[in-house]
Amino acid sequence: MARPRGGDESVDAGGPRARVRSSSAMRRLLPALLAGVLALAAAQAAGAYWQPPSRLTFYWQLQGRLDMGEPVQAYDVDGFETSASEVAALHALGRRVICYVDVGTAEDFRPDYGEFPRSVLGRPNGWPGERWIDIRQLSAIEPIMAARLQMCAEKGFDGLEPDNIEAFSNRSGFPITAQQQLAYNEWIAQQAHALGLAVLQKNDGEQSAQQQPYFDGALTEQCNQYAECPLFEPYLEAGKPVLDAEYKLKLARFCAADEALGLTGARFNLKLNGRRFEPCW
Repeated sequence: MARPRGGDESVDAGGPRARVRSSSAMRRLLPALLAGVLALAAAQAAGAYWQPPSRLTFYWQLQGRLDMGEPVQAYDVDGFETSASEVAALHALGRRVICYVDVGTAEDFRPDYGEFPRSVLGRPNGWPGERWIDIRQLSAIEPIMAARLQMCAEKGFDGLEPDNIEAFSNRSGFPITAQQQLAYNEWIAQQAHALGLAVLQKNDGEQSAQQQPYFDGALTEQCNQYAECPLFEPYLEAGKPVLDAEYKLKLARFCAADEALGLTGARFNLKLNGRRFEPCW
């Protein structure tokens, strides 16, 4: 299942986020930032990457001025819009940082959109400016995606959230099979690990059993609302975290279920702009 469509909130098309940062505060953080960058470089050189704990508290924001004050273990933020200095500042606060990038659609507001050949562009996926891509044309799209993952690594991120990895179950405009999807998703996971990044499976619960050995956890949207949470049990059985983001259900409708199953749940607004964050923990 791709990220949900519709609801009572409109979706922004994306674009630069307006943020205000204190230069003096950033200067005070510089020693810690440098130490974090050096530590990450050493880990990547050694081929190591972060192993998320089985219960991982998280904050997810992809738009708007970034709220850096949430007391969680990990932040999940936009890979293009978040700077290396912001990633390092979160590290200085003791947070792990996950890089959100779209690996299954082409977004016309991204700086690399012009690199996608016309032949790989499929149907709109329901979000403004986004179209599914033909993941079967690996020679055309792998260099683009490799560069995106490299960007995450160079900015110092700890992990990767690859979005839209379920074209096979959507009306993408291409006859993509489940096996072709698995091959592409596994390539994404392997590339992430080679760059020193942990990687989370995004949605696509029906292929969890096959993908669990390659991924370090999962992020699912509205699995309670759509009765899909049990699909991620292969991760829970392997001691890997499953993060549940709900949009419409109130906490009383899903927190107990998440706790019983072993998921870490929170409620967000659909825009993921920081205006709603209601964690279960």
